[in-house]
Amino acid sequence: MSENTSPIKYFLSGGVGGVFTVVIGHPLDTIKVRLQTTAVGPNALPIYNGTWDCAKKTVSKEGVRGLFKGMGAPLTGVAPIFAISFLGFGVGKQLQQSNENEKLSAGQLFLAGGFSGICTTIVMAPGERIKCLLQIQHAQETTKYNGPVDCIKQLYKQGGLRSIYKGTVATLARDIPASGMYFMTYEMLQRLLAEENKKLSLLTTIFAGGCAGIANWIVGMPPDVVKSRLQTAPEGTYRGIKDVFTKLIAQEGVRGFYKGFVPVMLRAFPANAACFLGFELTLNVLNWIAP
Repeated sequence: MSENTSPIKYFLSGGVGGVFTVVIGHPLDTIKVRLQTTAVGPNALPIYNGTWDCAKKTVSKEGVRGLFKGMGAPLTGVAPIFAISFLGFGVGKQLQQSNENEKLSAGQLFLAGGFSGICTTIVMAPGERIKCLLQIQHAQETTKYNGPVDCIKQLYKQGGLRSIYKGTVATLARDIPASGMYFMTYEMLQRLLAEENKKLSLLTTIFAGGCAGIANWIVGMPPDVVKSRLQTAPEGTYRGIKDVFTKLIAQEGVRGFYKGFVPVMLRAFPANAACFLGFELTLNVLNWIAP
């Protein structure tokens, strides 16, 4: 990414990158959410014994379509979410530049990425809540929600907008540091690879994008588990983020914060490599159309 790229181009290219991300990464995201929200207690055994077991049981009971449950919500919202994310990053960079060609430090890129996380949470939190609720419906004869629209209607009837936006603070706690790491890692790796190879290629974009995804989830995984638990639990189960955190530590220890870690990491590289590939390809087209 050029330091003086127009935020509008960030917005449009980010939307395309987001669609690439969902299509590639949703099956593993479904597995991640199911592993994160499986009940474990003194007298309860987990439904799934790891990533592969979850994938096999999902496909055997629900078919391949089971892995794509809940994709409607993120696919519908992902273009504007990623568009806003990349726009926020572009604006965050510009706010810190004294001139359009000034190179930002790693810390400044982290702050710009964190700013993008704030921008996306308002749009992302309801989509995350709907997605998670649809993903945890396990091959039941009668499901509670018949798709994203029905889920929104039931949540609104249950508790109004407050119910739809449940988990917003937890989403914010995940996305500010995770987005900071995401964009900082990508930009710094691209800068390093450009200095070494003099020219960037699709392979360097794929590599930097994949590494950015991994860095994002290393930071974002614990708050993501808290968010998933809070957003999918029946009303009255938790009194807030602190309560989720306390109960999770008491019942499952620190390892509980890394439930779903394997599918997250398996998804992180290809999904985010696809995201930045879509972003850079679209940006090149836009630069060709409107230099």
